[in-house]
Amino acid sequence: MAFWDGLWRGRAAQFDSGSASTNSIQLTKRRPQVSLSKQSAATGNLRVNLSWRMRTSDIEGRSRQSGRLLRNPSKLFRPEVVQAHTQGVVNVDLDLGCLYEMTDGSKGVVQPLGSFFGSLNEPPYVRLSGDDRFGAPSGETLFVNLDHRDSIRRLLFFVYIYDRTPAFDRTHAKVTLYPSNGPRVEIELDERAPQARSCAVFMVENVKGELIVRREVKFVYGFQAELDRLYGWGLQWGRGYKTKA
Repeated sequence: MAFWDGLWRGRAAQFDSGSASTNSIQLTKRRPQVSLSKQSAATGNLRVNLSWRMRTSDIEGRSRQSGRLLRNPSKLFRPEVVQAHTQGVVNVDLDLGCLYEMTDGSKGVVQPLGSFFGSLNEPPYVRLSGDDRFGAPSGETLFVNLDHRDSIRRLLFFVYIYDRTPAFDRTHAKVTLYPSNGPRVEIELDERAPQARSCAVFMVENVKGELIVRREVKFVYGFQAELDRLYGWGLQWGRGYKTKA
């Protein structure tokens, strides 16, 4: 089909990068949603970025160890055993994806798995810029062409763990939305779910012409098929693989 056309070979720089505003909106349980329409950000390209880093036990554990060091001052002079950080980074592979439903009833997914990279100027008007397997500062990015917002019914953005990687509680992950206007919107995946393999992060929904971003942050123990059942998408799923980097 046309919207699964080839792998994207351009650069993210050719898209709108969103507002240069330094302020941000944090979506939380108490403040779970924001209207893009009300902040005049329902046009242009919405950039959605996933970034993460490993939790480092040697750093995060130091505050907890301080009491023990005071009781045993000789330990201050013993070298710490630190795991190789590079190995942890290589093993982490969080992927960003999007389930879409258009107003004409068509549905599908944009994700690295299966090389479903989408299209920005044809349905579903969602495009994945690439697949970051190492947690680089740039992370992974999806673009949404909101100039075609009238064709979009709902978009569910999700993160899943590919293959044999550590669970969500081993990483600090954050999804950031950069609208064409106004402050960026941030959603932290800060809840502990050590056995979860996927997380529905947020929904963009067209409600009577108004584009609403709503925080979800719902962890599930399966993959895309389980997210599908949770939100009633009704797609058929099979096992998929990534192309080798």
